[in-house]
Amino acid sequence: MPEKRAARLSPDERRAQLVSIGVDMLAGCSLDELSTDDVARRAGISRGLLFHYFDSKRDFYRCVVRRECDDFAAATDPDPSLEPVAWLRSFIAGFAAYVTEHRKVYLALVRGAAGSHPAVEDIVESTRATLARRVEEGQRRLGMPDSPRLLVAARAWMAFAEEAVTNWRLDEPDALAELGAFLESSFVSLLGALDRPTALPGRAGLTA
Repeated sequence: MPEKRAARLSPDERRAQLVSIGVDMLAGCSLDELSTDDVARRAGISRGLLFHYFDSKRDFYRCVVRRECDDFAAATDPDPSLEPVAWLRSFIAGFAAYVTEHRKVYLALVRGAAGSHPAVEDIVESTRATLARRVEEGQRRLGMPDSPRLLVAARAWMAFAEEAVTNWRLDEPDALAELGAFLESSFVSLLGALDRPTALPGRAGLTA
């Protein structure tokens, strides 16, 4: 049987197609395991032609990760005209919806090997920094107290939220609504108390 020919696409369309295939494949493998041979085969082109659109495997990896990170950042960017509470809920809902809908790819890219992969580490870190700034903005929009520890708290909340969203059971009634309420409560508890940290009675930390 003759090999299926690839549809004729413009250079931009072909690049976008190849990147989309790469993102889809990351649902089942790590970034290091992503095969450009398999990507080209799925697109119906030769591996050599793939490198007509990308300078190298590293360039292809960066384009794949950038596409996913850009989509994630866009999904968590609320309408700036919203009132503070609505803005925060939109941010949290966007975060939860995107991660739950793209859980495997998110784990492979943002929390997996890609997070420390030398080819894409800067892209992943830039995305994390963007989300941290939005957490800080949400805290300030709600009129919560500022603190020199705000960035640390923002990063801590993000780590908490990632763990919750990637492990939350979604087969229960109202699962997403409960997840959103859980994340909102944790946001208020953590970021709303930066000016009044408390510990158990008796000392500034836990007792043995």
